[in-house]
Amino acid sequence: MLNLSIPSTGPIILTQNPNTKTKTPFRLNPQIKLLNPISTKLRLRCQYSQQQQQRTDAPKVFIGHSIYKGKAALTVEPRPPEFAPLDSGAFKLTKEGFILLQFAPAAGVRQYDWTRKQVFSLSVTEIGSLISLGARDSCEFFHDPFKGKSDEGRVRKVLKVEPLPDGSGHFFNLSVQNKLINMDESIYIPVTKAEFAILISAFNFAVPYLLGWHTFVNSIKPEGTTGLNNANSRSGADLEWSR
Repeated sequence: MLNLSIPSTGPIILTQNPNTKTKTPFRLNPQIKLLNPISTKLRLRCQYSQQQQQRTDAPKVFIGHSIYKGKAALTVEPRPPEFAPLDSGAFKLTKEGFILLQFAPAAGVRQYDWTRKQVFSLSVTEIGSLISLGARDSCEFFHDPFKGKSDEGRVRKVLKVEPLPDGSGHFFNLSVQNKLINMDESIYIPVTKAEFAILISAFNFAVPYLLGWHTFVNSIKPEGTTGLNNANSRSGADLEWSR
C-alpha cells in the first residue's frame, strides 16, 4: 500500500514507494474519491499491482562456491538459461544455462591473482560427464571460443579432470593457449573427494534449472491442464500403452 500526498489545486501528484523512498509523477484520476477534499494536502491509499510489487521485492542474487588451495583457487558459478518472448505471450528457451568455472593462480599465501584468471563454461552435457565420473575415471573437454569464426583455432581451452594418484580426489587442470596475445598458461588444482561430492551435488540440483524446466513446472496450473490433457490424450500415455 502507498500513501499519496497531493496539493488540492493540481492534477499531478507524486507517489512515494515505501521500499525505495523514490517518488514518481502520477496523474490523478478524476473518478478517485478524495478522503479529505478541504485539506491542502490530500492523502490517498492505493495498492501496487502484483507485477510492480514483485519487481520491487525481487533483488538479484549472486552465488558461487569456491575451493582454495596452495597453488590456485577455483570458483564455480551457475549461469541461467535465456528465453525469448513469442507473439502468443509465451516464452521459448533460446539458450541453456551453464556452469562457469574460474581458475586463478596463487599470488602468495592465501592470495590469488584474479586478474590472471582463466574461465571455462561447462555445458549441460559436460556437466553430465562430470556427474557420472567414477573415482578412477577421467574426462577431457576442448573449447574453441572462436569456432566457426575468422579467428578459429587461435584460442584453445582444454579442461582435464583426472583422478589423483592416491585416489583421494581429482585434479582439475585448465590449459589455455591464446595465440592472439601470445599466452600459454596452465592452472591446476586438486579437489578432494568431499569437495568433489559437493560439486556433484550442486550440479545435480542445478541441471533442471539450467535446462529451464523449472519455468515450465512453475507455469502449470490445475485449471489449465484438464482440457489440454483431454485434447491430447491420444498423443500421450494412451498411445504409449496401446502399442
